[in-house]
Amino acid sequence: MELFECTLAIDDLDAFVADIGAIGDRHGVTIQAFDADYIADRAHLERARDLADRAIDRGENVARDRAVEILLYAAGRRQIDRALEMGVDEGETRAVVLVDGSTGNEGVHEGNGSDSTADNDRERQGERAALEALTALEAVGDCEPTLESRDEVTLCAFFEITEAEREATDADLGDLVRERVALLEVEK
Repeated sequence: MELFECTLAIDDLDAFVADIGAIGDRHGVTIQAFDADYIADRAHLERARDLADRAIDRGENVARDRAVEILLYAAGRRQIDRALEMGVDEGETRAVVLVDGSTGNEGVHEGNGSDSTADNDRERQGERAALEALTALEAVGDCEPTLESRDEVTLCAFFEITEAEREATDADLGDLVRERVALLEVEK
């Protein structure tokens, strides 16, 4: 999984979504763009991806599209409309774009590991090619770190994390957000 941090200036959201979908299809990767204000850290997206893949493998997914299933887990919600709040929108947005070449079928390749190594190499090549294509999109502005500074107010409001909850634990905000993501699995 690769994360592409940038500023997006989107004039037409439908066209942007179609563009990143076409890039994903062309390179055999899943691409999902997020408003960086709603992402706690890299581990937040890794956990969402892993849980989405597990749901898909078990046939328990809500969305037909892997990118949307990852979005649902990242949001800690089963309602697509509510989860879309953390996606990008028209206008300028500090964004983080997830690019993942894995299929989510962990443990499928057994034996000597050579098939698995070849698959991993193909996945990485697809991710790199997709990242290069993403940088060429008209909507992509500055490539800059967007996850270094968190919008704690937005995260707490979106994930319904209260001040009392934060004071009652030694866990940091990222831990609490990842807990919400994991709870989605329990609440199904």
